[in-house]
Amino acid sequence: MSPTTNNQHPTTVTLGFSPCPNDCFIFDAMLHGKIDTEGLQFDVFMEDVETLNQKAFRAELDVTKLSYHAYAYLTKPYQLLNAGSALGNGCGPLLVASSNMQVQSATHIAIPGKYTTANFLLSLAFPEAKNKVEMIFSEIEEAVLSGKVDAGLIIHENRFTYEEKGLKKIIDLGEYWETLSNAPIPLGGIVIKRNSSTDLKNKFDRVLRKSVEYAFANPESSLNFVKENAQEMSEEVMYKHIGLYVNKYSVGLGIEGKRAVQLLFDKAQELGVINKIEEDIFLV
Repeated sequence: MSPTTNNQHPTTVTLGFSPCPNDCFIFDAMLHGKIDTEGLQFDVFMEDVETLNQKAFRAELDVTKLSYHAYAYLTKPYQLLNAGSALGNGCGPLLVASSNMQVQSATHIAIPGKYTTANFLLSLAFPEAKNKVEMIFSEIEEAVLSGKVDAGLIIHENRFTYEEKGLKKIIDLGEYWETLSNAPIPLGGIVIKRNSSTDLKNKFDRVLRKSVEYAFANPESSLNFVKENAQEMSEEVMYKHIGLYVNKYSVGLGIEGKRAVQLLFDKAQELGVINKIEEDIFLV
């Protein structure tokens, strides 16, 4: 539970996010009483993003991190917050293999989850690639190295480690998207149940923004929390990871961030991947 720093009646919110450095970095201040949480308390569930995606499909959490691909199917139960998103340039998923290769319909590819934005971008670039197997993102490099799969779609800190393990980049799907759209890559966002009160939506968005701003102003403050959950990651890689995925869009989407999200959804609708979205997806 997070302590509150005022006398408001506390409201407990179920909150899901990943143990990755970028999420721990942005949520640290609000979870550990470093900012005024305006009466909010948090019942936290830390899982990998694909597990959080599945929880969101079951509407289990009040607020959760999820991939933008998953959110394209979840605009009815959830609304996107302005704060907390991971968008960026040069931070997209990489398709890697043990040697240079051409992707074909029979290519056996490990993916970090059906509803990850990484898989969505792979489908855009290689619509013929249907032979996919889902696995935890941290197990994908080893699956490629051992020959269990022909190629692997890597995300998060693995983009910093694949070369030293002898893997080769087939395509940077982030660069592919940026060339296609002239927009940053929408990777993950924070959503809140649409049926929550307007007051709660705005309050959580404010508190999360303050938490991100505190993290930027005090970058070493979250280090212990990040380290607790980073799983054998060097401090250098942790900071690289945070630098790649936490930026101005994490403070607030803004016009440019919202445009990028809308473009992703428009492209998915054009391809018939998702139905037309009727809801207002953005918190005003």
